[in-house]
Amino acid sequence: MPLLEGEGREVDVAIIGSGPAGLTAAIYTARADLKPVVLEGEPSSTSDQPGGQLMLTTDVENFPGFPEGVMGPELMQRFRDQAERFGAEIHTVKASRVDLSQQPYGIWVGNASANEPALRAKALIVSTGAQSIMLDLDREINMVGHGLSTCATCDGFFFRDQHIAVVGGGDSAMEEATFLTRFASKVTIIHRRDSLRASKIMQQRAFSNERIRFMWNSVVEAYLGDSALSGLRIRNVNTNEISVLDVTGCFIAIGHRPNTGLFAGQLPMKESGYLLTKANSAATELAGVFACGDVQDDFYRQAITAAGTGCMAAIEAERYLESLH
Repeated sequence: MPLLEGEGREVDVAIIGSGPAGLTAAIYTARADLKPVVLEGEPSSTSDQPGGQLMLTTDVENFPGFPEGVMGPELMQRFRDQAERFGAEIHTVKASRVDLSQQPYGIWVGNASANEPALRAKALIVSTGAQSIMLDLDREINMVGHGLSTCATCDGFFFRDQHIAVVGGGDSAMEEATFLTRFASKVTIIHRRDSLRASKIMQQRAFSNERIRFMWNSVVEAYLGDSALSGLRIRNVNTNEISVLDVTGCFIAIGHRPNTGLFAGQLPMKESGYLLTKANSAATELAGVFACGDVQDDFYRQAITAAGTGCMAAIEAERYLESLH
């Protein structure tokens, strides 16, 4: 069934986002015969990529049920196929506006200024995810999965006995670097200042680790290598001196940005922009609106935990709809 601008079609459940959280929610709500409508985003949008960040990932070896590993896009296609098998209706469009001031909630696609939304949903599941803040260098997206990563927990295993760089100076960077020393022969932290922003305890752990070294007052200018990363071109911000760091892995750890702009002023958020949910729940403070996955998780940020919260959101949405009757 096509999704038409301004149609105002009323549905029981709408899901915005299609990563592990959104598609798990779609599987569960579809099996509950709630006929969910999923707005999976658009391929041209970096902040609303259909399938989420796993679409930019190569080997996934830590998702249960795949002992030999699975490619990120293949895994997300399986999620999608499973959701559609049970009757989820998936549209490759991006939500352009939501109105959460009254129920059923309005969701626009395309022309955000249209008088009537495309959908009105009795229950809304938000799973728009988050994106890693990158360096915006040439070939960056192409290098992801080929030596460039944003998740040490996900990819550190692939860099055993190699020299790895970590870019950043906060707690996340120190945590990533310390974790990577389990596998790497050496980890070089590249930081644009001459002191760290990380907490004292995280700094101490990094300074006391004999496998970690630092490049101060330095920024990455370019990724080197053709099909895979072979090094980084580094510029000293004080002297403008250029050097080459021979590494086969680089982890960007300068933060994440949740995709919550659509809900600004309508849903409670942390200062960092992540959506707030109730304790041990996917429910927001707004009745019938649930949030799951990386859009509300600023700690774990794993596909398996995202899928788990997608299940939570679906079950809670089902019970909420039952309560209306």
